Amino acid sequence: MTTLVSHHEIRDRFSKAMSAMYQDEVPQYETLLELVAEVNRETLERDPELAERLEAHDELNRLGVERHGAIRVGSAEELAMLRRLFAVMGMVPVGYYDLSEAGVPVHSTAFRPIDDEALARNPFRVFTSLLRLELIESTELRERAAGILAKRDIFTPGAREMIELSERQGGLTDEQAERFVAEALETFRWHQDATVDLDTYEALHAEHRLIADVVCFHGPHINHLTPRTLDIDEVQRRMPAAGMNPKEVIEGPPRRACPILLRQTSFKALEEPTRFAGDRQGTHTARFGEIEQRGVALTAKGRALYDRLLGESRRRTAGLSNEAHQRVLAEVFADFPDSEAELRRQGLAFFEYRTTEAGREAGAIAATAVERLIEQGLITARPITYEDFLPVSAAGIFQSNLGGDDSEAYAGHANREAFEEALGAPVTDELTLYAERERSSLDAALTSLGIPPVR
Repeated sequence: MTTLVSHHEIRDRFSKAMSAMYQDEVPQYETLLELVAEVNRETLERDPELAERLEAHDELNRLGVERHGAIRVGSAEELAMLRRLFAVMGMVPVGYYDLSEAGVPVHSTAFRPIDDEALARNPFRVFTSLLRLELIESTELRERAAGILAKRDIFTPGAREMIELSERQGGLTDEQAERFVAEALETFRWHQDATVDLDTYEALHAEHRLIADVVCFHGPHINHLTPRTLDIDEVQRRMPAAGMNPKEVIEGPPRRACPILLRQTSFKALEEPTRFAGDRQGTHTARFGEIEQRGVALTAKGRALYDRLLGESRRRTAGLSNEAHQRVLAEVFADFPDSEAELRRQGLAFFEYRTTEAGREAGAIAATAVERLIEQGLITARPITYEDFLPVSAAGIFQSNLGGDDSEAYAGHANREAFEEALGAPVTDELTLYAERERSSLDAALTSLGIPPVR
């Protein structure tokens, strides 16, 4: 009988292989990992309660391996095959992100694992964007880009073979998994040689830097690989001393006692020598080092409040230094409750419920309100970590590393239906995932107390 390796194991191997490759390609990434590890270690030493909590909920072990990557592809065929490639690793498309609203001509999804066991093992994510050629106004330039993309194949024959084999077998053997990782890695590797001449590159670059990045190379080189920090403000503060040039401001919400959603920063993109067709030399700027700090996932009600406050803060923070930017953010977000109890009571965030030892020993309990059970120490509620992304933050990172392009010509063109057609599958709604996780955990906790689940 053939023994197949789990999707989780393949994902873990691939994530580590990609991290090793990126360290070779971008030496500053290794420095970044060391800095993040140092800050995380100091944060946990300073806050043993946080360390204990992460340990209790299977988040401490994943902290050191947690990464998210980002790539950009140029065609529906490339996106659809990537969906199949990530499926070998137990990763599915979650969420639809329209970055055109922020002046970037792509729409995106995040390939990631979704069940608790998989997230605890390795929550590797790849934010994957599809270039929207239809948003390029010049017909001649649009057709030239489409023609260039049609001539390339970003997957090795071996990668295609292993994907098809995994689909037939329902997985891969250990030896096949090793070959899959090696072959799949080639799709994400940096290539110094462009596929076009310098004039074509400059024409596409003039339209939008990201278009040139997607169209002019052999494949969708990984453009960042993001570790997770427990204190992004401290990482940002230390980056210059470590030889890294950080972007001006940390994207996302302000520093809080109860972190929400996602905060991101990065060191700025490298200017890398590039050889164009015809042996002309030039440079290309795309790859950078990003860092993230994750908080609790917000409900639809919480997201609406977040979006309103973020919109208000953006009107007041343009051009400010990071220190001033964060100060204004904190003032505006004073209207967003900053305690777990209030986030829970007001239905602003998602929580996971567990029965305590006292609850397990209490026997049958008379039905009562969930808040009362928490007060009695019979069940606990802990924030569910946000596993996804924020469109405005993603666009801010893109723009800061691609020269700050911001074109109104692309704005307001969301088209989820077209994206899913290109993908070949629907994207999973992230709010539904968090709601199901919260509901199932509460049902299990109540059932263990002999209380009928809430409906």
